[in-house]
Order: sequence, then structure tokens, then C-alpha cells
Amino acid sequence: MELYEVLGLLAAATAAGWVDAVVGGGGVLLIPVLLLAFPQYSPAVALGTNKIAAVMGTATAAYMYQRRTKLDRSVLLPAAGLAVPFGALGALSASSVPTTYFRPVIMGLLITVALFVAFRPSFGVQQRTILVTPRRRHAAILIAGVGIGFYDGVFGPGVGTFLIISFTTLLATQFLESAAMAKVINASSNLGALAVFAWQGNVLWALGLGMAVGNIAGAMIGSRTAMKRGSGFVRIVLVLVVTGMVAKMAFDQFA
Repeated sequence: MELYEVLGLLAAATAAGWVDAVVGGGGVLLIPVLLLAFPQYSPAVALGTNKIAAVMGTATAAYMYQRRTKLDRSVLLPAAGLAVPFGALGALSASSVPTTYFRPVIMGLLITVALFVAFRPSFGVQQRTILVTPRRRHAAILIAGVGIGFYDGVFGPGVGTFLIISFTTLLATQFLESAAMAKVINASSNLGALAVFAWQGNVLWALGLGMAVGNIAGAMIGSRTAMKRGSGFVRIVLVLVVTGMVAKMAFDQFA
């Protein structure tokens, strides 16, 4: 590879790490860059290589957040435990489930999320006083660990956003706390998916580890920025990133 190509991939990995640490969605930026840089490889190689950087970046962000943010471990630990095998199961299913089936549904969900957050300024920013029942906790565990964990392995765009909205809705957490919890689950599902892609031989290890350095740097900067700016900042970035994801998926679907 030429030096400018290496630098471009590192810059993309750093930017993806920042976005992923704040609201998720870094893969929407990094995977297209990998596909453009290596057209000779199958999309599975881009997905697998991206997972190396994603595992490192999300784990770094999770560590940064847990040092300064309250995390509900009664939900996180079982959800993370489920996300590993279901992320792996999703990765095993990736080659047999066309992404064209997912895009229209995911675009609809993301548009709904963006509109809901945009027109509910207090959602995820102001603390809500609702009773978090065991049923709500169990629902959060299953949705995050099983449903979103599987989706992360099989397709992936919007995982961080869906996790943030799920935790905020079910557990009445603010966006900053939800983002912190999302990183733990995302790191777990990424790890499960990476194991499968590695077993299938769909990982460029040297490239992935190099991009992981940039992704870790971006994750450190992103998590610090989010903790410094608070839930209001996370809300703004979430709406912007969701809008970008919808535009990117619409282009892929209809172009």
C-alpha cells in the first residue's frame, strides 16, 4: 500500500472511533473506506477487518466511560454475556442474509429514532422518574444481548444508536449513561463476530491491528468529549449520525 492510503485508513479509523465512542455508527464510515481500498476482497473481509478495530475501540470507550459513569451491572453483565454468542451467530448468518433485506427496515427505524429524538428535546437529557421494574430490566437484557447482538454480527449499522435508545427508554437513563452501557454490549458483540470472521479467514490482521491504533485514539477522544459535554451533546451527535447513516443506506439501496 502507498503511504497516503495507509494514512487515509488511519484517519478514517480514528474518526470512526470518535463517532463510535459518542453514539455508535463508526462502521458506517470505516467499512465503505475498506471496500474502496480493497475492491479485490469480498465484503466479508471488510467486515471482519473492521471488527478488529471495532473491538479495540469499543472496549477502550467502555473502559473510559466506566471510570466516570454509573453503569447498571445487573443489566450489563447478562446482556454482554449474551451478546458474544449472538454476535457470533449473526456473523455466521451474514453471508446467507442479503443486506438488501435489512436496509429498508433499518432506514425506517433510524428515521423514526431521529424524528423522535429531534422532537422530544428532554428525552435522554433530563432524568425521568419512572419505576424500572424487573420486566423492563429483562427486556433490556434480551433486546441488547440477543436482538441487537445478533444484528451487529449479521449487518451492524446503527447498533450504538439502537442500544442507546433501548437503554434510555427501558431504564430511564440519560444519553451519556446509555452510551456508556452501549459500549460494553457493542464490544461484546464485536468480539463474538470477530471470532467467527477470523475462523472463516476473513480478517486482514496487520491492517486491522494498525487501524485499531487509530480507533483506540478516536475512542479515547470521543468518550472524553462526551463525558465533558454531557447528554445534550450526545443527543445532537446522535441525530447528526443517524441522519448520515440513513443517507448512506439510502444511497446503497437505491443508487
